[in-house]
Amino acid sequence: MPRLTFAMNMSLDGYIAAPGDDLGWSVPSDELFQWWSDRVAATGLALYGRKLWDTMSSHWPTADKEPDATPAAIEFAGRWRDMPKVVFSSTSRTVDWNTRLVTGDAVTEIARLKAGDGGPMDISGATLAAAAMRAGLIDEYAIVTHPVLVGGGTPFFTALDHWVNLRLVETRTFPEGLLLTRYETRH
Repeated sequence: MPRLTFAMNMSLDGYIAAPGDDLGWSVPSDELFQWWSDRVAATGLALYGRKLWDTMSSHWPTADKEPDATPAAIEFAGRWRDMPKVVFSSTSRTVDWNTRLVTGDAVTEIARLKAGDGGPMDISGATLAAAAMRAGLIDEYAIVTHPVLVGGGTPFFTALDHWVNLRLVETRTFPEGLLLTRYETRH
């Protein structure tokens, strides 16, 4: 049974995007960028909400063709294109780059995917992850906390009707005071 991980950058005050969907505070160091790239390479299936899909698909499919593309960006772009992906959206009509579109109920489809075979799955996007979180479908949280207070925006965690007990499984520091914490859900 595939494990589902919600992995994102987060500000110290709990946001994955500042007001106006500003992500400028979350630019990764080379070491962190490599960690994200290795994570993409190890992901069996990535689940995206529409907004994050729009952001990723507007840049990564051709990022390796840019004249100033670094070797790390070239590697990430190839890994991202090759990684199987599912986009959950009621407004998108087409997707590309090894991606399937789901327009129906996200929680039902995520539960179906989790009950099947395959490698680890990552879920990204605040609205999609919130639905999976409320349904108890997330097995792990991988949070890269940046030492910045953005004061508002899109929260990492959603409001829940019940407690979710977690177990710390890894911590790691990155340059500039960034901290990775990985937690498993205790069932």
